[in-house]
Amino acid sequence: MRQVIPGLDPATYRSSFLHDAERRWPETNCYVDLLIEVLHASGHEPAAALGFTVMQDFEGDHFTFFKFPTADLQRLYGIDIEELAIFDRLDARVMTQIDRNRLPMVEVDAFYLPDTRGVSYRISHSKSSIGINALDPESRRMEYFHNAGYFTLQGADYDALFPERDEANGLPLFPYSEFMKFGRTPCSKDLVRTARCLLSHHLARRPKTNPIAAYAETFAGHAAALAERQPEYFHTYAFNTLRQLGANFELLSSHIAWLGVHGLHGLERAAEAAGSISEGSKTMQFKLARAMARRRFDGLAEMLAPMAAAYDVTMHVLDVKIAPELSYKAA
Repeated sequence: MRQVIPGLDPATYRSSFLHDAERRWPETNCYVDLLIEVLHASGHEPAAALGFTVMQDFEGDHFTFFKFPTADLQRLYGIDIEELAIFDRLDARVMTQIDRNRLPMVEVDAFYLPDTRGVSYRISHSKSSIGINALDPESRRMEYFHNAGYFTLQGADYDALFPERDEANGLPLFPYSEFMKFGRTPCSKDLVRTARCLLSHHLARRPKTNPIAAYAETFAGHAAALAERQPEYFHTYAFNTLRQLGANFELLSSHIAWLGVHGLHGLERAAEAAGSISEGSKTMQFKLARAMARRRFDGLAEMLAPMAAAYDVTMHVLDVKIAPELSYKAA
């Protein structure tokens, strides 16, 4: 079975340090986690590409579902991402790209992903992005990146993800799909400088107001709405708010630390402040879960004030230390 990234074995695969179990948020969101592992497995350093996390905003009811900008991947690693047109059997289109050494990324139902056993697998339906590194339609077997690892599935799960054409009803509803092109342009000759230039570029495009302070202003309304919901709703709400906030800023802290290791000094306070936002989000998420069970949300809103202050510290240090005159185009 041909692999786009050769030499990988689901049984022995070792994930990126960005997915270490001891991190506050070992998993972030399916798209970012997928690309972290694809970059890692293909020999690139994913921490270099995390400067975009400074752009996260509060979108009125949720925090930005953050994703790697394609332009950053082009500049750093020479990788392009294109939409994959699906107009017949999905597995046939996937095989076409694999044969061209391109890695398809497909939104699928986690109900059929064995790596989500105990969470979604054969329990609940939810969409999630996977990266298909190898596929064998004859043996009905697939090797894929998902969340923090590299896995395999086969048999009935394969049949569910790649259904046969129904002659009576036409083609099935196709999932949203993309594919990664490797080596279309050269990798950056100076990864650190390029990462620093990209961070400077994204700093200039960050929210005009503190997004955590904006969330705090709306939280009383969120709490009132949550009080009317069943406790199970906590997971959906927390994923789109506190998890996205906390995971985003843990990755930003890791990016800042990576820059420090590679010679950019004076950023320790920013890394620490970003980490405190991540830690505060995790603590607040735990307390929110208990609050929903008790239907009492006292004291939660107050937890956002130090996180908002830490945001201001993070951005101030970065503004001072990341030279705005760095040329984005030169990167």
